[in-house]
Amino acid sequence: MQVPAAFQYETATSIEHAIELLTRYGPEARVVAGGHSLLPMMKLRLAQPEALIDINGLGELALIRVDGHDLAVGAMVRHAELLASPVVGEHFPILRDAERVIADPLVRNRGTVGGSLCQADPSEDLSAAFSALRATLVVQGPGGRRTIGIREFFLGPYETALNEAELLVEIRVPIRSHASAYRKVERRVGDWAVVAAGAVLEISDGVITEAGIGLTAVGAPRFVSEQAENFLRGGRPDDEGFAEAGRIAAQECRPTADQRGPVDYKRHLAGELTTRALRVAAARAQGQEA
Repeated sequence: MQVPAAFQYETATSIEHAIELLTRYGPEARVVAGGHSLLPMMKLRLAQPEALIDINGLGELALIRVDGHDLAVGAMVRHAELLASPVVGEHFPILRDAERVIADPLVRNRGTVGGSLCQADPSEDLSAAFSALRATLVVQGPGGRRTIGIREFFLGPYETALNEAELLVEIRVPIRSHASAYRKVERRVGDWAVVAAGAVLEISDGVITEAGIGLTAVGAPRFVSEQAENFLRGGRPDDEGFAEAGRIAAQECRPTADQRGPVDYKRHLAGELTTRALRVAAARAQGQEA
């Protein structure tokens, strides 16, 4: 039988109350929202927090809205809500693509966007998608609010730039004229990725002015391939350039062999999926949905 170790349980009534509780219980406290990552780890005793701070009642963290030129996604937004959002589907197809292949409806109905990012799992889909979009994270702690670029947020596997008693409250993504896509290979529907890749392209007068390449499950630094992004900038959105960007991304990532496949296979997939995501993003930029 899998049984968690004993822990204290508190229900937060506001963001400030959650921070107060995190401060009171110290570094061994954990926030719980959907719980689909934390609770299985607790059952296996891979995680043994002394206290759980439940933030499910914080409705102010569960909003999707347009704020000026940004899409603002509350940390408590459920995966299913992000998938169903018309504004997300209109401006950020990469997020819609990623949410469609995250786990199953049960998990998507309860799991949260903020929880996925804070888990910093190397195989997490939204980490790569938001990194390709160059999102900014708004966090709040005892000293007030601050912002962290998502590419500075991930310090390593299961490690983030959150300080003690800080809470992720919102993810902000600039709404620009761009096209995007996400492609994933998994062993079975709803599984963690063997490899996944996301692409974001800004194209003006037939030239790529900005690019984002997100990679999941292959040890890409901070979930991106900056070398492939640099190569794409200033080039044409054509198959030859996309194939070369895929090759660069494959060489930049650092996959490890496991039950999902050997290193060479994962590296090949990283290149192929990067190329495919770029092709789909370019097709969408031309109004050809793919």
